[in-house]
Amino acid sequence: MSGLPAPAETNLTAMKVETVLPLGKLDPGLRETVEPLDLDGFFEGARQVERIGYDRLTVTETRFDPYVQLALAAQATERIELASAVAIAFPRSPTVTAQAAWTLQKLSHGRISLGLGTQVKGHIERRFGMQWSAPGPWLREYIQAVRAVWQSYQTGEQPSHDGEHYSISLMVPLFDPGPLDHPDIPIVIAGVKPYMCRVAGELSDGLRPHPVCTPRYIEEVMAPAIADGAARTGRESDAVEVTVAPLVATAATEEEVAARAEEVRARISFYASTPAYRPAFDLHGYADLADELAQLSRAQRWDDLPGRVDDEMLHTYAVIGTYDEIAARMRDRYAGVVDATEFSIPVHNGDDEARLADMVTAVRGD
Repeated sequence: MSGLPAPAETNLTAMKVETVLPLGKLDPGLRETVEPLDLDGFFEGARQVERIGYDRLTVTETRFDPYVQLALAAQATERIELASAVAIAFPRSPTVTAQAAWTLQKLSHGRISLGLGTQVKGHIERRFGMQWSAPGPWLREYIQAVRAVWQSYQTGEQPSHDGEHYSISLMVPLFDPGPLDHPDIPIVIAGVKPYMCRVAGELSDGLRPHPVCTPRYIEEVMAPAIADGAARTGRESDAVEVTVAPLVATAATEEEVAARAEEVRARISFYASTPAYRPAFDLHGYADLADELAQLSRAQRWDDLPGRVDDEMLHTYAVIGTYDEIAARMRDRYAGVVDATEFSIPVHNGDDEARLADMVTAVRGD
């Protein structure tokens, strides 16, 4: 990632390790979150993440504003990178996003990574009340507009962006926060399909594949698209850091792992029913099953979805193992394929924290 200093590593397959809060959180897909984020405990949670030895703390935009969370994290921590993974771009003006990220970069002394996502058409139109447009070209222009505002902040010149969606040409001293010591804020985008991967290659600092993007999908579909985009703007594709948030089922015992695997099986079935993620299932030969699951989803027969995912499909999309096994299995799957990964387990006491610290080190590959 170009905007943050690269750690000194001799292990070429070392991966950064990041987490969200609460530790051990399992994204439920469609279902209610079992352990929702506790804002009252967020400050201490961020300190714990740094104490454990993580490289990065990420925040999501679900129930709570991601930029408020990042402000708390910036005050609570001193070393780790802080990232939105992701903030939804289009409901906010590029100038609003640029100002928020600039403020956070100053507050964190240069540790912010701005992760942006597009959301799907239904949410943009019906939850945010906006008109939908093709997301790839729209996000490309959005990034260009954000950077034009940042350039204005840093140089004192008027911003200069004139595109299909945005025309930004005004900055006045009252609203100009001024230059930063660390002005190069990385922009990372979320994506699944080749077009968004090409956008990442053209002008972003990183890409966050969806959890259903397997190592094979990343290598055969996403990496070539990133390289294509990078070539179009004269960049090297390794300038784009790829970070995964895998589907993981892990616990202390085999019995507990089996229970977690059933939760992950339900998530896979839900994701396979969603058209936006279809390419990641088509590649592995699950096109017909995805059609069937989409029909069940439209009929709101949610309880019928998980049973359609057999064990072979489960292991194609998920990393499964006990606490003693999972770090090695994470590395077997992703080391050399991606640059960073999300990983955590629930922490209830000091022994759990020490165990997780050892696992983070093992996943990283130190």
